[in-house]
Amino acid sequence: MKLKLTLQYATDISSHFRGIPTRLQFRKWFKAGLTQDAEIVLRIVGEMESRRYNRYFCGRDYATNVLTFVYGVTLPLSGDIVLCAAVVKKEANQQHKDLIAHYAHLAVHSVLHLQGYEHESHKNAATMEQLETKIVSRLGFDDPYQES
Repeated sequence: MKLKLTLQYATDISSHFRGIPTRLQFRKWFKAGLTQDAEIVLRIVGEMESRRYNRYFCGRDYATNVLTFVYGVTLPLSGDIVLCAAVVKKEANQQHKDLIAHYAHLAVHSVLHLQGYEHESHKNAATMEQLETKIVSRLGFDDPYQES
């Protein structure tokens, strides 16, 4: 399987954002969740940019951890994934999770969205969560949905 990955840092990668995974880590996590060739642009953003995208594209006026934008249904899959470093870090702290493990989970979660998985209904959410847990566990991380 082929993966073309472009990584953009659109936020201050200062000491405040230490712990952001490398391109190689993201690549490994995306490939673990993919079942077909893909071209992905991953953009690491700050809260303002995340909030702007979430408001404009989803109608929600707050910064969110991850947004996935799918472009077309032809192969290879093509899409943008936007991760908000500040929100990811805040969530990991609040949920008592390892920051790298949380990034790995969100990478897998977003690449499943890229392939058409959704969590709008209870049934779809359960299916997606089971698949995420299986993939993340294979990568050596704990079940992301298990309460700490």
